[in-house]
Amino acid sequence: MMYNLPRGCMVAVVRDRHPVAPPNRSIGYRQAKTHRLAVRETTMAPDVIVREGDAYDLIRELPANSVDLVLTSPPYWGQRTYERAFDWRGFKDRARRDTTVPSYDDYRRAGGVLGLEPLPEWYVAHLVEILDAAMVCLKPAGSIWLNIGDTYFARWSSVRQRGRQGLGDQGRERRVTPMGGYRQEKQLLMVPARFAIAMQERRWILRNDLIWCKPNIPPRPETDRLRLAHEHFFHFVKRPKEGRPKYYYDLRFVEPRALDVVIYHVRSGQNGHTATFPPQLVRPRILSSCPPEGLVLDPFCGSGRALTVALDCGRRALGFEISPEYVKAARENVRTLRGVSGDHSP
Repeated sequence: MMYNLPRGCMVAVVRDRHPVAPPNRSIGYRQAKTHRLAVRETTMAPDVIVREGDAYDLIRELPANSVDLVLTSPPYWGQRTYERAFDWRGFKDRARRDTTVPSYDDYRRAGGVLGLEPLPEWYVAHLVEILDAAMVCLKPAGSIWLNIGDTYFARWSSVRQRGRQGLGDQGRERRVTPMGGYRQEKQLLMVPARFAIAMQERRWILRNDLIWCKPNIPPRPETDRLRLAHEHFFHFVKRPKEGRPKYYYDLRFVEPRALDVVIYHVRSGQNGHTATFPPQLVRPRILSSCPPEGLVLDPFCGSGRALTVALDCGRRALGFEISPEYVKAARENVRTLRGVSGDHSP
């Protein structure tokens, strides 16, 4: 399926505190003097599509070299169920019998859900497999920014539909995970690091490990460790066939001092989704890594926070979401932002 996202109809209001780079600026990592933009009025619907379905399938439908930036936060491993039925014991038994990681397609056909794999190794392999498909649709000068958090191992951990692991007042299920190797009680699993290394092994170039410090995290009951108050935001670019990577990047739009540690408070969720991006966190990623009127893809768009920020920055936006509830929420949030329907897809 082709996605009709013409550049000509993307005319959006952008706040003048966020200057826009000249459309013909060269690709690369360099600074430029800040200049003011001309505020443009929106005269027709912004370009935004929210598609319901599995990112594994929908990414493969995109035309080659059509996406400027992939910006997303996939389901974290073993932390929420998203109201999806799941056979914990069945997959745990399979993981014990067979050490081979099944392909994501085989896993989902057996009822598997991304983020609920019995082993973190499965999760890392499946997430890399899904993102590998973006190698085709991502432009040579494109980037991936991916936010991912870590967790601790426990053989019997609580998993809630909407809350973080062990938090919230909703009903909970028990994640059943076999022990072995580095999977030991109270072990910090280093899932983000394992994912980043796996991506490097698949020919992706890791440019930054941006640390998002969250000073307002809720209290935890543990008394034998520090509270986990940060997440990782990885920046990947394509590895060229020869030479050094060259990609679109405008350093003017990142946070002051251009450091790889940023501090933003956790924001309350939207439309029942508890893991929405703070807009201040993703805005610099979009402005610095996607050219004006470029296409931002969020393959796990949830309630559409990244899409609405992309539109507000004068970019086009495309979101994939497997949950019908969140698809509805994302479209409603786009509609609220621009006064138009977010459902422009067949």
